[in-house]
Amino acid sequence: MNYLDQRGVKEFGDCMGRGVIKISGCSLYKLARNLVVNYAGSVSVKDPVWKYKWVQNNEPEIFDKVCSWLDVNDYLVARCTGRIVRTADSAFATFLYDTRKGKEGWNKGLLRMYGVRPEHLPPIVECTEQVGGLTEDAALDLGLVAGTPVFAGGGDATFINIGAGCTKPGDTHIYVGTSGWVSTCLDYQAVDLGAMITGVLSAKRGYYNYYAELETAGKCLEWAAEHLALDELGIYDEGPATSDGAADRPADLFDRLLVAADKSPAGANGVIFTPWLHGNRCPFEDAAAAGMFFNIKIGTSKNDLVRAVIEGVCYHLRWLLECEASKVPTSDPVRFVGGGALSPLACQTLADITGRTIETIRNSQEVGAIGAALVVAAGLQGDDVLGLSKQLVAAQHTYVPNPANGEAYERNYRVFRKLYKTNAASFKRMNAGT
Repeated sequence: MNYLDQRGVKEFGDCMGRGVIKISGCSLYKLARNLVVNYAGSVSVKDPVWKYKWVQNNEPEIFDKVCSWLDVNDYLVARCTGRIVRTADSAFATFLYDTRKGKEGWNKGLLRMYGVRPEHLPPIVECTEQVGGLTEDAALDLGLVAGTPVFAGGGDATFINIGAGCTKPGDTHIYVGTSGWVSTCLDYQAVDLGAMITGVLSAKRGYYNYYAELETAGKCLEWAAEHLALDELGIYDEGPATSDGAADRPADLFDRLLVAADKSPAGANGVIFTPWLHGNRCPFEDAAAAGMFFNIKIGTSKNDLVRAVIEGVCYHLRWLLECEASKVPTSDPVRFVGGGALSPLACQTLADITGRTIETIRNSQEVGAIGAALVVAAGLQGDDVLGLSKQLVAAQHTYVPNPANGEAYERNYRVFRKLYKTNAASFKRMNAGT
């Protein structure tokens, strides 16, 4: 299931919504048990355990055939090697993993509490471990050589932290791809249940990525390209229809969209966009939250709307950064990576809105692949993967906040912060159950 899948609403409510005392709508007793074991808790319907429980409750004929419960990368490793394992970061993402020193591994008490079968949970390995070699069948399928070493790998947040070169405690990076996040490297665990932030496992034992997520970031600009970039901006060209009936998009569509956005001044002439196109997780969990354009006037142009989309994502990222900074040390400069970091406009906007110096790196859009390569290199050489990343990944460009834009952005940001609270009840009324 996609990480945004929300089918497990009933399963989440049946387990976490019961109890006399609650925090963030969840049973205090169950959250407390989780916090003792791993400084985290399964407080979102999007978390993996509720997908597991949904299959158990709604597809029993499939559930009865289950051998092992894996994440995507673990499944691919199994297909490549024939060996079924989970990486430690993948295991932690279930919130069933014990992070206490000397007790690392699946926690039997949490398995019982959530009703997860121990036989479905495979052995746990480190991200840099060589799991095996390509089997003959896998090598034939992939067009590679049988016996090629296969390493355990990890998840996107793990790889991107390493690919960004943010591997020293306090190093902070911001990622904008389809989703977005703010992440700070720590050598201890931290949690903020109020803002839905926790420290997820790094590729090296004893290190964590304090991680706050925005569900739709670059996806918002893609939405703007599909629904705003019409005749007024002159971006869509007439051309042959695709299989779904839509006109072909020019290859440089996003570049041209950003040029259009740059024609609107900082602050988008007072228009504010909320980037909650598929609900939101941090610093508030609400599947009913949605996007909006606020303060549209008769003189508002599509250029203003597109710029507001970029700024709205940056406002939310500032909010996440401030939440992190209230609990843990965060760095200045901040590394900015992912496809969003390819745009000088987005980089400067992020610097202006956050008030932090922003650094980018080479090949920013491939930052996850860079992290994967570094994990493999460390595994082959027996190196410290975090140290190797810090040694090899350097900043390429730097963006310094422009004080001239500060007043407009500060005004808009203060309003942005209030838009969810003032509209939460309306979101629920409009979108509950969808």
